[in-house]
Amino acid sequence: MSKLYLLLSVILALQASQACDGANQNEGQVATGRQQTQNYFTYAYGYTPNLWNALYYRPRLPALVYASPYEGRIINRTPVSSPQFRTNLQEDDKDGREDEEGKNEANTDDKEDRFALGGLITENFISTRPVEFNSGLSTFNPWGQKIKNIVNLSPVSVNPNVNYQVATFDSCISRNGDAGICASRAVCSLFGGRSSGVCNLGLTCCVNAINTCDGAITLNNTYWQSPATPITAPSTCSLTVTLDSKRREQIKPICQIRLDFVSFTTSQPTGGTCTDTFEVSGSSNIAPVICGDNSGQHMYLDVQSSALSSTDLKLKFNFAVGTQTFPYIPRSWNIKIAMLPCGVSYLAPKDCLQYFTSAQGRVSSFNWHDASSTLTRQLNNQNYRICFRTELLKAHPTKATQMCLSVCSVTNGGDAFSITTVPPSGASSTASATSSAATLSAVGTTFKDSVKGTRAVCLYDFLLIAGGRDSNNVEADRYCGNALNPAVIGQGGLLMTEPPPGGLPSSVQVCSSLMPFRLIYRTDGTEEEITAVPSSNIIGAAADTANTGFCLDFEEK
Repeated sequence: MSKLYLLLSVILALQASQACDGANQNEGQVATGRQQTQNYFTYAYGYTPNLWNALYYRPRLPALVYASPYEGRIINRTPVSSPQFRTNLQEDDKDGREDEEGKNEANTDDKEDRFALGGLITENFISTRPVEFNSGLSTFNPWGQKIKNIVNLSPVSVNPNVNYQVATFDSCISRNGDAGICASRAVCSLFGGRSSGVCNLGLTCCVNAINTCDGAITLNNTYWQSPATPITAPSTCSLTVTLDSKRREQIKPICQIRLDFVSFTTSQPTGGTCTDTFEVSGSSNIAPVICGDNSGQHMYLDVQSSALSSTDLKLKFNFAVGTQTFPYIPRSWNIKIAMLPCGVSYLAPKDCLQYFTSAQGRVSSFNWHDASSTLTRQLNNQNYRICFRTELLKAHPTKATQMCLSVCSVTNGGDAFSITTVPPSGASSTASATSSAATLSAVGTTFKDSVKGTRAVCLYDFLLIAGGRDSNNVEADRYCGNALNPAVIGQGGLLMTEPPPGGLPSSVQVCSSLMPFRLIYRTDGTEEEITAVPSSNIIGAAADTANTGFCLDFEEK
């Protein structure tokens, strides 16, 4: 019998030693986890949140009793009146004494406590970060080591039966109309967001904004705003949008990014060429370089599914010296960045830089603005598609069969349609002819000049409306000049005194029944005259004069 007692004593001593070693090992893991987290947030967000004093992770924080199991996993809820209790995740008091009432309650609610608080530390908290905080599991939990091994072997998955506090990140609209995501207040604060409005299950509508340069974001519906301090030139300001389905804040694979320019003001182009530039890299479709006034515009950017590989999409401003004109307008922007999951119905068609999903609205070229100006507002090197979803009309239970376009009405002296300047014929290239030609519409690619031979018209700068025709069934595909009109001399019984390719000085409604409805806008790299080089198949073109681009009202019928 004495040998048996001796054997039991040795076994108990070995277990006690292993328990101490496990506790020391966990303390080392906690320290490593803290350092990794601080390094991550310093790199990605420019600051280090005070994670280790926060309510959602405090190893010795007494668990709270809530009115329902769901509230028990949302830390910010106000607890119902109930005595606090100790669990097997807490250490004894220094003097070794325990509260008898707390001990009884811990036994009664032991299952729920391990499920809620333990799940919060191991699943809810760990999986929201790119680093793992497995040391949050207590050595006193008999399942702790097993769960830690599983977490280390594979990515943490979401239990659908648990109200995982950042499991959906669904979009929401805040009280003041900003877009946000649904998350717990703790997670919102962790990412530097502000709570504004409520979501289901006690979550808050979290609005996230960043106003620094050279930062990185991973959250949907983030606003990138210009810094509070004035921007100096020359300088750059960029933002990296990291897409990776392994990140817990990106639950679903992402296939598109939509940029909404809530506000956007940089210097105007010089001769159509941007000196201040905004450019995008990392997308599979090509976004043109833009500048000037672009408030209200948007872009859809295609990216490879983040389930296949991680993608870094980079947005970058370049500010040049001496490009601001008087009166000085500060450079500023506010860009909403929305992450669109693969397979959803609201994705833009492939290679569509802009996509409109209403039966009627307004579409304009970048930097078009209703303002009188002698400057060239039309941007060079534009080449993109504008797509329109075929809508179900309210008046009829069928989809639209045609889309009609009309120039916008202007009240501040702006020009609603100005793409190239119609050149006068060489036979009558007088000043009066040049002035008159600058008000006319134009279609087609080239015309025969009696002196200079073949000349370009809507060849280098144009708006393509496939199948576009007026009320007289006069049809054209390429439109340019200073009015939207498919008619030219000799068509539709029209007789003009101006030489070809002059059209009409007035715009008309142009409709197309070709589906899917879309436009193609293209400009070349200069507003200057192009010299013909027959040996290189370069067709000459006249110089452009203060082109503004286009603004059109569209309506599906």
